[in-house]
Amino acid sequence: MSVMKRLSMIFKSKANRALDKMEDPRETLDYSYQRQLELLQKVRRGVADVATSRKRVELQINQLEGQATKLENQSRQALSAGREDLAREALTRRNGLNAQIADLRIQYNNLQGEEEKLTLASQRLQAKVDSFRTKKETIKATYTAAEAQTRINEAFSGISEEMGDVGLAIQRAEDKTAQMQARAGAIDELLASGALDDFTGQRDDIQAELDRMGGGNDVELELARMKAELGQGPSQSAIEAGRQGQAAPANQPAAQQHTQQFRQPGEGL
Repeated sequence: MSVMKRLSMIFKSKANRALDKMEDPRETLDYSYQRQLELLQKVRRGVADVATSRKRVELQINQLEGQATKLENQSRQALSAGREDLAREALTRRNGLNAQIADLRIQYNNLQGEEEKLTLASQRLQAKVDSFRTKKETIKATYTAAEAQTRINEAFSGISEEMGDVGLAIQRAEDKTAQMQARAGAIDELLASGALDDFTGQRDDIQAELDRMGGGNDVELELARMKAELGQGPSQSAIEAGRQGQAAPANQPAAQQHTQQFRQPGEGL
């Protein structure tokens, strides 16, 4: 297959798909019905034109018949008056009118037959248009119901374009909310650990330092406990004693001062 044929086939297939997507059967049916009405109107107009021509020929026949009758009477009057020449001329003219009348009668009969054919065709076409209109409305109603049912099913299943957009919006909102919650939690943890400074409240560097030291001691004690469980360090009781005596060094100088205040002169240091 040549390149041009392939391009032509691709173009035709895409054009057919686009047209099929754009086509609405209801609009197509309405257009077809409109065209049939226009055709029916043309047939009726043709019937009216033929009937008008037939009536015109009929009027001409009646007029010529009246003239022929008048010439016949005039020929009799001329013959009665002894004017045979005038009578002969009148009869000659009457015969010419009779020939015209005969031709007009042939045309009249032809027009009458054509009128009857067009009238019958108009009646048949009218019945066909009426039947098509009923079928058209039935198909349109069925299509509309099927379209509505399809949209309802798509809405329930969530595969419609509108519901898909709503689902994506909800998903984006949930993702953004989760991201903001994670960010807020991370900032809280950083503020609590002292990695970030809280400029909204009163700063207490000493308290922050004490909190960090306390956190470090807890880690060391936990590590020692795990070593004791594995047999790599002091016993569990020693670790517990060490945990309970963490505050002793800080209080020891004050206790010693208090004891020294009550010692008597000459007592051993």
